[in-house]
Amino acid sequence: MSGLDAIDRNIIRLLRLNARMSNTKLAAEVGLSPSACLRRINLLEQGGVIRGYTALVGNADGDNAIAVIINITLERQTEEHLNRFEAAVRKHPEIQECYLMTGGSDYLLRVEVENAGDFERIHKEILAKLPGVLRIHSSFSIRNVLVSRARRR
Repeated sequence: MSGLDAIDRNIIRLLRLNARMSNTKLAAEVGLSPSACLRRINLLEQGGVIRGYTALVGNADGDNAIAVIINITLERQTEEHLNRFEAAVRKHPEIQECYLMTGGSDYLLRVEVENAGDFERIHKEILAKLPGVLRIHSSFSIRNVLVSRARRR
């Protein structure tokens, strides 16, 4: 994002806050005509800066989900083992985030669960069956102290 100007960065900031903002409103916010704004958005998409848009989905009862942070250590850290693990993770929508890490574990995953039983199911049916897993260390959140604007519902 270093090659972006202030208007591009402002467009990205506003879209992160509300990707459903109309082009007309977005253009007015950043000081461009609607056609110039749309042209910039298209360039940002074509250049891979904006890689997509998504819907953040909560549950019907106010989204009381518990975030679980999971550290995964693999048996081996070869490219083949890393690729197999990452391909398997992508098949499970329950795993909301996955990061290749430095330090004590190989991967950090984030899932959200309704309760301990829900996590037990994910642990048994998904995490324990991922290829090459040596160790799984999970931490449950007590409460969310800071919610990013992109995740606010």
